[in-house]
Amino acid sequence: MAATLYSVLTIALLFCRVTPGSTSCLPGCSCTNDNLGRSLLCMETAMGRIPDNVPNDFSKIRIENSHLTELPRGSFSKVSALVSLWLNFNDITLMNIKSLEGLTNLTELRLQGNKLRSVPWTAFQDTPNLKILDLKHNRLDVLPESALRQLPGLTYLDLSFNQLTVISRDVFLNWPLLNTPERKEGTEPSSGETNVVLALHDNPWLCDCRLKGFVEFIKSVSPPLILMNSYLMCTGPSSRAGKFFHEVGLKTCMKPEASASESNMTVSLGDKVTLRCLVKARPDPAIHWSYSLKIIRGFTVSETRVDDETIRSQLVIPSLHLADRGAYTCFANNFIGNSSVSVLVNIKSFNASSSSVGAAMSLPPFPLASADENVYIDIRISKQTVYGITLEWYAATDNPAETWFTIHLGKYHSDKKELTYIGPGINTYSVNDLLPVTKYEVCVTLKNQMPRAGQCIVFVTGSDISQLEQREKLIHIIVIVCAMVLAVPVGMYACTTDTRCTFSYLDRCTEQCKRRRRQEKTLRTNGERQGTFDSLQAASDEGLCGDSEEVMKKRSKSSDEKNNHRGKAQDLPETTTGAKLY
Repeated sequence: MAATLYSVLTIALLFCRVTPGSTSCLPGCSCTNDNLGRSLLCMETAMGRIPDNVPNDFSKIRIENSHLTELPRGSFSKVSALVSLWLNFNDITLMNIKSLEGLTNLTELRLQGNKLRSVPWTAFQDTPNLKILDLKHNRLDVLPESALRQLPGLTYLDLSFNQLTVISRDVFLNWPLLNTPERKEGTEPSSGETNVVLALHDNPWLCDCRLKGFVEFIKSVSPPLILMNSYLMCTGPSSRAGKFFHEVGLKTCMKPEASASESNMTVSLGDKVTLRCLVKARPDPAIHWSYSLKIIRGFTVSETRVDDETIRSQLVIPSLHLADRGAYTCFANNFIGNSSVSVLVNIKSFNASSSSVGAAMSLPPFPLASADENVYIDIRISKQTVYGITLEWYAATDNPAETWFTIHLGKYHSDKKELTYIGPGINTYSVNDLLPVTKYEVCVTLKNQMPRAGQCIVFVTGSDISQLEQREKLIHIIVIVCAMVLAVPVGMYACTTDTRCTFSYLDRCTEQCKRRRRQEKTLRTNGERQGTFDSLQAASDEGLCGDSEEVMKKRSKSSDEKNNHRGKAQDLPETTTGAKLY
């Protein structure tokens, strides 16, 4: 009986070993057996994804250059005997938090040369026996403080050639390997303790205050932790670029402290003014200026480094206007905090009793008004169309709630201007009934004042192509109507007062047709054709005639004549759209 049972078990064992599910190999791959178990090797197979039918008796799987893009959940959960997994040089960008599910026997995982920007470190809860983790040549830029908590038995970790810039030393202080009682008490580790190799080189380390703890940790590394390359190098900031960790001394981070050498300035109109702000911070702060002008003028801001932790910011006002007076604030902030400092800019008053020489040296670049009137109006065109513009202005006045403005609008070089009065609190004005391709001048002044330099803008309206097309269509309609009149027999016309009206109308239309043909012949002789919107309108008013053949010729030439029928702007050699301030 025992012999029979033994024979049955032997046959069953042999049957399991020769079943197709255990002996099959994936297409394009090779399978081998050695003393360590069965191995699967897939090189450049372009599979694109993890196959669903991976045999479950492999102890080592190596799939490289096969264009894998992700590791989904349970990628190899059926291969419970897997010990070594190599997925190098693929295009893996995503790793599911349960991608290593079921791999309790896994001791080696290599993901070199992929495109991982982050790793779900809690995924390693499913690999308690992992000893080798290779992540070099990826795009990791962040390493969380809890990243290594799930890797207590790791003996090799390679994070070289990634994009790590800043890292906390707590990442390694939370590592169970370095959290042993011996290391906590500062005693020497036992002689039988396994060394751990750590590779962190060739990352763009940013050596500022945020890296202070990590740099100190690297300087104090000792067995069982061994750096594969202990000469870690700084990539930034520029003052430390190219230096090794052991050559730099980093300070604790500090929130910005902004200060100004002058907090109150009094200057003359038209002067060039430079405002300075000194900011001390660790790490480098972001600096910007703010000021209360409603219409922002183009001021220049520049930064100069004074030392490793101090930056000077300058705001330059090239020519001071009355509207530029007020408070200018320099803001600075980093991840620790922020700070600001204000500089007040005042305008020198012009005293009539001052000496003529002193007054001449302090005169502003434009005429002064009385004390209750502004001397500068900042004006600009915010929007322009073929038929209109939208005007914006800002005036610095002592009583803005009581200030009225006058809009002067008319054709350029024309003495006649339309006046529009604008009440207090309004600083925009729109007009939409202008002529196309026409040069205009618009000025903004205080009520009852005449325009002065700096208060006017000259602009040109655009070309009205759509109106030109409509007028040409109107010409075509008139030509067709006249052709119909010529085609109808004379006897079909009747007049209520005088039968001669029909023939008179016919003669008049015929005469106009002849006159039109003579004009076209003259134009062809001269080799050019010119016209304006006014000439087109006159032609449409007096009527154009032609027989059916001429109508067809006229239509075929319409596209060519559109480019020649352009209106001319008054006093302008060419029809351009634009505006200038003088």
